[in-house]
Amino acid sequence: MTKILITVFLGGGLGSILRFAVQEIMRGHTASFTFPWATFGVNVAGSFLIGLFYALSARFNFSDETRLFLTTGLCGGFTTFSTFSHEGMNMLRQGCYTAFLIYAAASIVTGISAAIAGGWAGTALTGK
Repeated sequence: MTKILITVFLGGGLGSILRFAVQEIMRGHTASFTFPWATFGVNVAGSFLIGLFYALSARFNFSDETRLFLTTGLCGGFTTFSTFSHEGMNMLRQGCYTAFLIYAAASIVTGISAAIAGGWAGTALTGK
């Protein structure tokens, strides 16, 4: 159990660092803060990756440690529901109701679609 906890811890730390880096890079390249593109982007990318990692894990029979490092750790640290919630709350406080509804709906629909696409991609890459 200790090995799994350390594995998840390391994956989560790496995912958090990657999220911070992506958000810092995107901060200077997005036109408006009204729509939180950086959080949206990392959540969609992380959703794709978790679908991909689960498909690859099933195909290649990853160890529990490897699967948990990639999914619970890396993807869990990379994606961020709390920031999504905080930014959504800020959008509502600023009266950006339409942008909030688009952000919330697009995050859910696109995130689930990305996870499905990642699973399909993982299956296609492995030929099974």
